[in-house]
Amino acid sequence: MRTLMLALAAATALTAAPAIAGDKPGAAIAAPAAGTGQIVVFRPSKFVGSAIRCTVREDGKMVGRAGNGKYFVIPATPGAHRLTTKTEATDTLNVEVEPDETTYVKCSIGMGVMAGRPNLSPASAEDFAKVAHKIKAGDVQDMAKDIAEDDAERAAKATGAAGN
Repeated sequence: MRTLMLALAAATALTAAPAIAGDKPGAAIAAPAAGTGQIVVFRPSKFVGSAIRCTVREDGKMVGRAGNGKYFVIPATPGAHRLTTKTEATDTLNVEVEPDETTYVKCSIGMGVMAGRPNLSPASAEDFAKVAHKIKAGDVQDMAKDIAEDDAERAAKATGAAGN
């Protein structure tokens, strides 16, 4: 049931994102649907790690990807959510989503040995507002394509592992 809810939330995020977040810097984040919550993942524009995108997963499934100076919105069921991101290192953030509220998560990329090291950290609406004029929503169609490709790769790996 949880997997179904996550899949539904991800699908809703892809269809709702254009209405929630405009493509111009500084766009306001609309309130979540009644009875649900949402998570805004944002990545302020920085020189360090600028070529690395912050791919965010929940329960192994990609829920979004933020490039340098981008953000995305994940509609979420109220309750606990465990978000992860990984390059050469993995970072995990546990988030509690409240009904009718927006939770903010900042993704930053620090220096690494071979690739930048991602970091997910709790943030506030004020933190987002400080950088909102410099960032814009990620492309919904590109994100949908990335998620579909990731789902196909995970399914192929699962099928291959089951066949061995």
